[in-house]
Parts: sequence; C-alpha cells; structure tokens
Amino acid sequence: MASVKQFQVTFDCKDPERVARFWCEVLGYEVPPPPAGFATWADYETSLPAEKRGEWFAAKDPTGVGPRLFFQRVPEGKVVKNRVHLDVRVGTGLVGDERLAALRAEAARLVALGAVVVQELIADGVNESCIPMLDIEGNEFCVD
Repeated sequence: MASVKQFQVTFDCKDPERVARFWCEVLGYEVPPPPAGFATWADYETSLPAEKRGEWFAAKDPTGVGPRLFFQRVPEGKVVKNRVHLDVRVGTGLVGDERLAALRAEAARLVALGAVVVQELIADGVNESCIPMLDIEGNEFCVD
C-alpha cells in the first residue's frame, strides 16, 4: 500500500477568496498563479458564468512544504464546532511566560487581521498554554 505524500486542507466558507487571503496572512502562504491562459484571477473569474464566480479559492505554502489550503463556497453558515482545526504553532519549544508572551503576540497580530480570541488556556502542569481563536468566518483554530 502506497503512503500519502501530499494532502490539502479544505475549508467550507461563505467567501472563499476573503478567507483564503486571511489564511495567507496568518501562515505566510501565497495565492497560486491563475489558471493557464489568464493573466489574473479577476480575468479568470470574469470568464465564468455569474453563478460560478467566487466558488473557490486556494492558498499555497511558498516553500512547498506545507499543505495546500482550498476554500470552497457553501450555502449554509457554520453552525457547530469544527471536528478538525488548525494549530498555528508559534510556541514550539517555549515554556511558561516566554511561551505565553509569544502566543499573545501572535494572537494580537491575528486579531488585527480579523480573528477573534475565544479564551486563553494557561499552562496547568499537564498541558502547555494555548489560545483558541476564530477566523474571519468563525472557524476554530488555536495559537499553540
């Protein structure tokens, strides 16, 4: 049996391009080039029937290491907690006050982009600190 070498993470959302661009800012990702034959994404979008415009958008890791992120428009809004979420790893290797300061600094940067802090979970002797947050459409993620 062959092992999986690549995967993408897919987000259901209301406004794929807006959410994709938010995650590009969060992770240092970039928007891939438009499809062949189009100079810009706007050119590509205007070539589609009106009902297909804005249906999806993507983001990629410029280093090629991280997974591609795919954002697809769905008609329904988010109604329950995500079963899977991303952890934005900024505190790896840090502990105590140093870790919490790094997490808070990243959370502040993300709030400026439109994210919302849900709560701060402070280290309790078993688990290290993390900050659960919501992206611009209410999807949960953690600054960890």
